[in-house]
Formats: sequence, structure tokens, C-alpha cells
Amino acid sequence: MNELLERIDRLTEIGIALSAEKNTGKLLELIMMGAKALTHADGGTLYFVKDDTLTFEIISNDSLAIQMGGTSGNKIEFDPLPIYLKDGTENHNVVVSHCVLSGKTINIEDAYHEEGFDFTGARRFDKSTGYKTQSILTFPLKDHEHEIIGVLQLINAKDPDTGEVISFNDVDQHLAESLASQAAVALTQKRLLKELQVLFEAFIKMIASAIDDKSPYTGGHCRRIPVLTMMLAEAVNNVQTGPMRKFHITNKDRYELETAAWLHDCGKVVTPEYVMDKSTKLETIYDRIHLIEMRVEVLLRDQEIAYLKACLDAQQQGHEIDDLTTQYQKNIEEIKADLEFLQQVNVGGEFMTDEYISQTHSIAKRQLIDMSGKTVPLLSEEELVNINIRKGTLNDGERKVINHHIVATINMLESLPFPKHLKNVPEYAGGHHEKMDGTGYPKGLKKEEMSIQTRIMAIADIFEALTASDRPYKKGKKLSECLKIMGFMTKDNHIDADLYDIFISEKVYLKYAEEFLEPEQIDAIDEKTL
Repeated sequence: MNELLERIDRLTEIGIALSAEKNTGKLLELIMMGAKALTHADGGTLYFVKDDTLTFEIISNDSLAIQMGGTSGNKIEFDPLPIYLKDGTENHNVVVSHCVLSGKTINIEDAYHEEGFDFTGARRFDKSTGYKTQSILTFPLKDHEHEIIGVLQLINAKDPDTGEVISFNDVDQHLAESLASQAAVALTQKRLLKELQVLFEAFIKMIASAIDDKSPYTGGHCRRIPVLTMMLAEAVNNVQTGPMRKFHITNKDRYELETAAWLHDCGKVVTPEYVMDKSTKLETIYDRIHLIEMRVEVLLRDQEIAYLKACLDAQQQGHEIDDLTTQYQKNIEEIKADLEFLQQVNVGGEFMTDEYISQTHSIAKRQLIDMSGKTVPLLSEEELVNINIRKGTLNDGERKVINHHIVATINMLESLPFPKHLKNVPEYAGGHHEKMDGTGYPKGLKKEEMSIQTRIMAIADIFEALTASDRPYKKGKKLSECLKIMGFMTKDNHIDADLYDIFISEKVYLKYAEEFLEPEQIDAIDEKTL
């Protein structure tokens, strides 16, 4: 009775250990070692059911000092055992496959005298090692839905006092079956957690891909940001001196930050394509510069008609037309120059100076006769507002629309019940447009109100945007220009200076550039000037 109580206590301890173990390899070893200890077995094999076969996961034998699979580092080379024969019939010849098919425990006293099963493999093994497989206890591992997920087979029960090989008794079988039940629950829990993690990761990457696919001009942005974010995070983690020397991240921290990086722009699912894809200042559904080109053609036509009429009148009155021709040519050249200027500033690549804006206002005053016979300006008020956008291609209203994506991101992520190890995802993902001086958006946070992870993501987002060659309004800038711009942003207290120093000194920018930038973008960098 005392021995039985000790074995039950041992079973309880094993059950607790199984429920706490996170490493799959160690978990499998716990199952094997626990089963052997409970039944005094000399050896055993743990199989998993995969695609109508039984794969070897753990092989253990004390007498032969064999440990394979799990965390042992010794790979199992045996081929999986078929549960069904080539003709599709059930394979009841082998004990473990019969165990799966019947769902029952099989207790064999002596394999050399047992009929009904094929022990060729066991006898071949015995012959090659000098071992003798005698008593065998084989039982299924059933999950919470009573589905068989594996089989545990124990070999050669031993008398704890004499060491003699004996058969597995009823107590051994009951204890082993109880352990099998707990082991199946632990394995199923581990599998379900892994499947949920895989599903979650696939889901967030699907969202990121959907954002990239939504706009041909930002394709790859959501996939590049996690890479660059983690490059910088690892560089900061590795520094031993300076203001960031105390920053260290665990594997859980890495997973949380990378998840946030994948989701940092998820709010763009609500951003209209006409704003995301606006490649010129005058673009809406189409680029309205083409309308202005048509109006200019009308202006040129009107100039030609007026010139020809003036020439006809002059000839009828016997006057020369040289001055008329000179003035006509001058007018034509001015109109064409105005159109060329509008086409140039429409791209949005150059900063609109006060002089440029004054020039567009002058051009807008040109008048023409429209289809209804009304006199209209060359540029409408709305077109004039857009063509005079100081920087980029978005007007104030469109800028608010696209800036809203970060608010949408925060709202979406804060509505999700993230587990404890991912609780900071909304903060990290929602803060990559904040600035150290509090002039960023959407919350206007200052440096001391932002985590280091958030500040890391801000630098990653800016550098990726500067170097990206798939934006509608610009080409990818060279490294030297990008780093110079970011240097100015550091001086203006827009990005974290300490993190930017590490970004430069640890050559994170170069590592990223070599993987993602075009060769012509990678030019010489003098880090001292940065």
C-alpha cells in the first residue's frame, strides 16, 4: 500500500510537471521518463499520429543507454510506421498501429510467445543489440475529444528489488493509462497554443499584406518595418555603454515588439485609396493636370484665332503683321512655359516657395471660354489650393484623412483582448508618428511619455519611408540624403538622438540597405558628419 501511495504521489508530481512544461522536447521526455518510473519499465518509445502513420518521437532504453529524440540531440532515423497497409486495409499486424485502430491498451507478457502480432522489428533489434524484448505495455494517448494523437509503448517491466524482467501488472497499466490521459491533455494544450499562435501570426501578416496590396505605392512597407524595427532593437539591446546600456529585451519582448511592427499601419484599412495613392497634387480619381492641359490647348487655339483675325484685319488695312507675329509667338511661349511649370510643381517633389505660389496665382488668372461660352479662369479655386501644397501631394484635408489611420490603428488594437505578453502592442504600434518634442500625432506625446520600443519604431518608420522607392510622389533617396534628413530631425528633437546614434554607430542603416535598397541608393557615408 505504501508503494502504491508513493506511485500515486509520483503520478501527481508528473502531472503537475507536464502542465507547467513549455518546451515540447522536454515535455515528451517528461512523459517518457514519468511512464518508465511509474511502471519500472526499462525502455519505451513514444509515437505521434501523423498522416495515417506513427512517427518516432522519443526512444529510451536504460540497459542500452539509448536516448533519442526530445532534447537529447540524437536524431531518430527510423521510418514512420503505417497505420494502413498499401491496399488501404487496417494494419493490425503491428502492436502500435493496432493500438491506434482499436483505441485499447495492449499488455503483452512475452513478445516471443505472443501470437497475432508481427514482432520482426523487435527481434531484429534484439539480435543486433543483444537485448531481449519481453514484456510490452502499449496504450493510446487520447485528447479531450477522444481522438488518438499518439501511442506510448513501454518495454520490459522490472522487479524493483531483483531487477528481473517481469510482466506489467494491472496497477502498472492503470497508472500508465492515467499518465497517458494527463500527457494527452498536456500535448493537446501545447499543440492548440501553437496552432493559435500560428493562426495569430498568419492573421497579422495577412492584415499587413492586405494594407500593402491595397496600394501599389506602399507595397512591402508593412513587411519591411518589422525587419528594420527588430534590427534596431537588437542593436540597442547589444550596446554596453551610453544612455541605452540598461535597455534589454527578452524573447517575449521581441515577440511583442515585432507583433506591433506588423500591425503598426493596420488602421490604413479605413484610409481611402484616392488619398493613399495620390501621386500628384491634382490627382483625385485621375490626374487633373490633363484637364489643365486641355484648357491650355483651348488657350493656344484662342491665341491662334485672335492672331489670324488680327493678321487678316491688318492685311485688309495694308498694315504689316510682324509685330503681331512677334507678340503671338511670345504669348504662345508664355502659355507653354506656364503649363510646363504647372506640370513640374504638380509632382510634389519640390518645396513650394512663396515665389512659386505667387507664380501659380498669376497663371490661374489666365482666362478662357468654356464649352458653354462662359469666361472661366485657367485654374479653379480648388485646383489652385492643391497645386500650392507646400510639400508632398496631400492638401490639409487629405493630410487629416491619412493621419487618421494612426487613430484607427489605436482604436482597432485597443479593442482587441491582447494577452498579458502582448499588452503593449497598441502603445508601440500607435506611437510611431509621435515626436520627442510633443509635436507629433495623434496624442502629442513627448519623449519621456514614450517607451523605448515606440521610439525605435518611429525611427524605423521614418527611415523606411525616406528610402522606399515605391512611393507615388518621389523616388527612393540615397543613404547619405536620408541620414542627413534624419540628422536634422534629431537636432529638431523629432526623433530620439540616443537611438539615432546607435542606428548610425552600429550600422543598422547599412545592414538594412544591403538587404532592401537599390544599389544606386547606397552611397558613401561619413558617419562623423552625422
